[in-house]
Amino acid sequence: MSRWITLNSRDGRDVAAYVAEPQGRPKGGVVVLQEIFGVNGHIRSVADSWAAEGYWVIAPSTFHRVQPGVELGYVDSDMQTGFGFKTAVEALPAPGVMDDIQAAIDQAVATSAGKVGIVGYCWGGLLAWRSACQLQGLSAAVTYYGGGMTTADELGRQARCPVLAHFAEQDHWIALDTVLAFKARHPEVEVHTYNAHHGFNCDQRGSYDARAAQQALERTRAFFKAHLG
Repeated sequence: MSRWITLNSRDGRDVAAYVAEPQGRPKGGVVVLQEIFGVNGHIRSVADSWAAEGYWVIAPSTFHRVQPGVELGYVDSDMQTGFGFKTAVEALPAPGVMDDIQAAIDQAVATSAGKVGIVGYCWGGLLAWRSACQLQGLSAAVTYYGGGMTTADELGRQARCPVLAHFAEQDHWIALDTVLAFKARHPEVEVHTYNAHHGFNCDQRGSYDARAAQQALERTRAFFKAHLG
């Protein structure tokens, strides 16, 4: 079963979030963080798939503070629009969107009554990394081609929970040498690279790579099983 709910962030701000529930008692919780295209059909399908595996899942709208109800596709104009929203969110005074993610984690902890993990894609991958380093209540974090997480500022962060990171070797947005530098700086992070392009997990994008997506999914499943149960 799936539905939209309203989260109340620490500063009193209401934030929309998509929730997908498993059949029966949850074995834990998963927070899903969107790309720059909003909580669109792809992200909702990701949430639904984790619910089908027994987790209580929540996908907060990380654009809500600058533009509610964003649902974009993957053409160039959508990318430009989404990048604009992402830039606006990143420019918010701290803690900004991190409070909204904390509210989603808190909701997952309370509702699932189990351990909670987070998984993010593209910009959501960056936010998942920051969440692992800054927020409370996480037992595991997974990032997919986290745009920006290999920059100098992000390299200096230290995760508070186990982290699994997936990167694409042919990513035009994240240079492979910066991925290798991240891996060297953070030997505690489980880093995997794939012979694929940015966005390889999304079956609605031209860069979708079924083999890489399946390999990454199997590793993510095992990682969540090990750390969430």
